[in-house]
Amino acid sequence: MLKGLSDHGLFEDLLSVYVKCRVLNVPHDNFTFPFVIKACSALGAFGIGKQIHCIVLRNGYEGNVVVMTSFIDFYAKNASIGIARKLIDGISEPDLVSWNALLSGYCFSGLDDEAFGVIKEIQRMDMKPNVSTLASIIPVCTRLGYFGIGKSLHGFAVKCGYFLDDFLVPAFISMYKSEVDLSSAGKLFEFAVERNVCVWNSMINGYTHNERYFEAFEMFREMLRANVQPNSVTFVSTIPSCENFFNIWHGESLHGCVIKHGLGNQVSVLIALVAMYAKFGNISLAEFLFNQMPNKTLLSWKVIISSYGNNGLWDESLSAFNEMQLEGFIPDAVSIVSILSACSNLGDVLLGKSAHGFVVRRNLETNSINVLNALLAFYSNCCLLSTCYKLFQNMPTKNNVSWNTLITGYVQRGHKEKAHMILHWMHKEGEKLDSVTLLSILSSYTESENFRLGTILHGYAIRSGYASDVSLTNALISMYCNCGELDAGLSLFDAMPERSVVSWNSLMTGFRHYNLSKKVLILFAQMMEENQRPSEVSLLNLLPICHTLLQGKSIHAFALRIGIIEETTLLTSLIFMYARFEKIELCLLVFQMWKRKDISLWNAIMSVHVDTKNSDMAVAFFRELLQISLEPDNITVLSLISASILVNSLNLADSVMAYLIRKGFDKDVVVSNALIDLYARCGNIKVARVLFDHLLEKDAVSWSVMINGYRLHGDARGALKLFSQMQFSGVSPDAITYSIILSACSHAGLVEEGQRVFSSMLEQGISPRTEHYACMVDLLGRTGHLHEAYDIVNRLPFKPSVGMLESLLGACKIYGDVELGERVFEMLFELYPQNSESYVMLHNIYAAAGKWEDANRIRSNMEGRLLRKVPGFSLLAGD
Repeated sequence: MLKGLSDHGLFEDLLSVYVKCRVLNVPHDNFTFPFVIKACSALGAFGIGKQIHCIVLRNGYEGNVVVMTSFIDFYAKNASIGIARKLIDGISEPDLVSWNALLSGYCFSGLDDEAFGVIKEIQRMDMKPNVSTLASIIPVCTRLGYFGIGKSLHGFAVKCGYFLDDFLVPAFISMYKSEVDLSSAGKLFEFAVERNVCVWNSMINGYTHNERYFEAFEMFREMLRANVQPNSVTFVSTIPSCENFFNIWHGESLHGCVIKHGLGNQVSVLIALVAMYAKFGNISLAEFLFNQMPNKTLLSWKVIISSYGNNGLWDESLSAFNEMQLEGFIPDAVSIVSILSACSNLGDVLLGKSAHGFVVRRNLETNSINVLNALLAFYSNCCLLSTCYKLFQNMPTKNNVSWNTLITGYVQRGHKEKAHMILHWMHKEGEKLDSVTLLSILSSYTESENFRLGTILHGYAIRSGYASDVSLTNALISMYCNCGELDAGLSLFDAMPERSVVSWNSLMTGFRHYNLSKKVLILFAQMMEENQRPSEVSLLNLLPICHTLLQGKSIHAFALRIGIIEETTLLTSLIFMYARFEKIELCLLVFQMWKRKDISLWNAIMSVHVDTKNSDMAVAFFRELLQISLEPDNITVLSLISASILVNSLNLADSVMAYLIRKGFDKDVVVSNALIDLYARCGNIKVARVLFDHLLEKDAVSWSVMINGYRLHGDARGALKLFSQMQFSGVSPDAITYSIILSACSHAGLVEEGQRVFSSMLEQGISPRTEHYACMVDLLGRTGHLHEAYDIVNRLPFKPSVGMLESLLGACKIYGDVELGERVFEMLFELYPQNSESYVMLHNIYAAAGKWEDANRIRSNMEGRLLRKVPGFSLLAGD
């Protein structure tokens, strides 16, 4: 009865019969246990198998080779290969079947070196390998790439008459397909006497392994037409062809075929289906199938954990990882890699470090470079570059992924020099730079001085055979454009035999960066002519260069038609485009029509209202996003502070500061600088100074904002004192700081101090801009140093601004300098002949000096040019 049930694969019924026999006290013997253990192994019933092992030991069957061989096979297939090895060492004279069971276990667990050790044991004992031995060791040769040994074993099989064995033909087909010798595999398939399901499976798997998914699927259909019953291996080999080449409809059809052939409860098939549906984004169905698995394995847990991660469901991935451990499964290297990815994306440093501790405790880092690379990526993504670097230094072995991860980390964090140092180190160690290395480092070349380095890497790419890589060529186009070499980027683009949408986008972005709007439009038109479907980046290049509202609306309609309108970056760009044409109602329409769960959209709409001085609406939007429990980011709170400055209410300022402190935003120096500016502009300079003094780290902006606060309050001495402290602290003032301090000196009439600050700016190598000269002219004009001010205007390296000349002309009026006033007026007339203010000011200078004839002449000239003085008005209504 047990043998019959075993032969037909009815293992659950077999265990039921055995339990009934135990209840009825039916005696057992050494023939009973192999069938029962085989059933436990097939069902993954590890606990029941261990109980039966105790029964065997209690009844004295541990000396029976057949029984112990069954247990060797059982433990080997249930990831307890160490116990299996101890069992075979306890057998006085193990036979070939025992060694084959252990060999199969090593192969199943991926312990390839140990598997070759068993072969040596078999040879040492002068045992002749049989079909089972060869069927186990040939896949090991395939995995390790030992194709020479595999072909020798092929010859041995022919010599021993095993060549046509149903088990060996599939193994040899698999070996040849891994050597990318599909013609040899096809010949074996054609010469097979009986094409059983294993032979078909090997060919299907061969095509899938070599990413020839269409041929794999067609081979499966041909197998069905040949009336060969597929098994679980068939579907496990075929399902990847759907997820990689076909669409979800083919996958669902294959799923139906699985159910039709009664394999809907096979764990291996369910695992493949879970992976397929997850790849198609149908995570709910993947989750449903996972929950339907009768006996979950470590592999099934790994697949669902990675499925959640691949679909961005990081919290669910962590929950599944925890649940897996509660179910008694010990995480392996693959599980740790998946969980570290989740920690990276969630920014959960503590949990990631805990995973690192688990890796060290389980000694996983010595056997898996993938785990170490995942740890490098985790620390890099969490901005812990010093820890990442230390880990990298201590790695016993490094591969290209290790080097690339470190280089990419430094590039992404803006540490370009460190990235270049690692690149040189990599080259010095003899590591070959691959396309990923080149892509990472090229993205850091964004200035014209990087052009030479970029061309060197371009030459290296050509020598290394990467020149045909589309992604690398795209990166080179971006590099040339970023370095200002647009012609080089265009030449590279024109020479490409095959272009992707990124190729077009890279060139369009380069042209847009240099304000070559017409060329961007021409490129887009060519792109459409070549039937290249634009992406959101393509449209993001077009929206900022729209010259009319109609153009913007056309791009909006095009985005709707091709189905990429829901991309957040595109929506925010549309909002800013409509705001540029002062269509705030359309901005609101775009904002309200789509899911408002992305903080970027709220930032955009708040920014638009701040820019249009509609501060109340900006604050109202902030209140609304809090009501829907959406967490603001730094950009949100900076917009809120800008709106509060416009409102100019200390009560609102206090509320904003309390919220920011509670949420921890005050630790960001940019936000703190904005808060200082807010209080200074709202009239509370004391609170602004307290916030400034409590800053843990002050940058140039912090000092400039506080100095400007004193300027706004008319405290030029306080501004100068703080300016001196800034210089003493080692922070170098920039052009903006000098503009603020010069303006403060100008309004306070501090001539000597202003001149000293201006000289200091020149000594620091900062070239004065219009606003700096304007401050000096205003300062000297206010204090009566009219000719010194005029000298500055005459020595300007560029044309003076209208405001600068009007300021000097006003000073001439105050101090009654008619001659200088006439000269300044002539300069103003050349720049802006239709400026009525300059006429009025010169008229008043003549009038104040009693030169009525000249004053009347100016008035006549003014009337002759049809110029009118802008009338004044009062905000106070009369009675």
